Amino acid sequence: MTEDNKYNRPIKVAEGIFWVGFRDGKTNFTCNPYLVIENDQAILIDSGSRSDFAEVMMKILQAGIDPGQIVRLIYQHYDPDLCGSMPNFLDMCDHPDLRIISDERNNIFISYYIHREKCSVLNSIEDYHYSFSLNGRMLRFLPTPYSHSAGSFVTFDEKTGTLFTSDLFGSFAPESELFTTLNPDCYTCCDYNNCPNLREYCPVKGILNFQKNVMPCTKALRYALRQIKTVPVKCIAPQHGSILKQPEDIAFVIRKLENLEEIGIDAYDTD
Repeated sequence: MTEDNKYNRPIKVAEGIFWVGFRDGKTNFTCNPYLVIENDQAILIDSGSRSDFAEVMMKILQAGIDPGQIVRLIYQHYDPDLCGSMPNFLDMCDHPDLRIISDERNNIFISYYIHREKCSVLNSIEDYHYSFSLNGRMLRFLPTPYSHSAGSFVTFDEKTGTLFTSDLFGSFAPESELFTTLNPDCYTCCDYNNCPNLREYCPVKGILNFQKNVMPCTKALRYALRQIKTVPVKCIAPQHGSILKQPEDIAFVIRKLENLEEIGIDAYDTD
């Protein structure tokens, strides 16, 4: 299977979890909506941009899910690369109990993506007491404020240990695979421009640069990482870039992010 063709179908991430995203053939930059399935129902996390709707919907169908089986649409912040296709999914997913879940601070802005008569479908993670049961499969919502919007949060699947992190752990690396595994040399490397393993790109550099440019400040990122460390994470599934599944890789990247400086506004001299 060619590099391009392997991204033309849903890709299994963990039990009952599928990547149903879009990879830009020109830049290789990935946008990563995720489908979570339990028995005869499903939820869709960060469904993607308006232009990606047809491809994301095709992958959902290929995963064996009819739109009418989707009971929740979860949006972890309100950017258009996550929310642009929201009106399309509201039109296509006709389950009578369909709802949108986000933070109440996000919903102020999310309401502008949909017709006013449909705003009744907007729920907040606060309404659900920060968890949702999908046919007994428990999803927990962990607030990560200002990483990078005021209402940002991440979603933890207790069944598989998968943490859907939205822009946290995202990456700019244009050559990255959907799944990235670091080499032992990565843990001691100090020069991200000269890979000791001769890789054409550095996945660690891609993650660090993304966080520096997308997160507003050091304090916000470090607070988010403290929240993440309260749950037993086995898989990091960001909204952009690569998925991390090796425990030692996850621990290493968290340590690198905890020590990252000059994030967002902190890179500027404000005195």
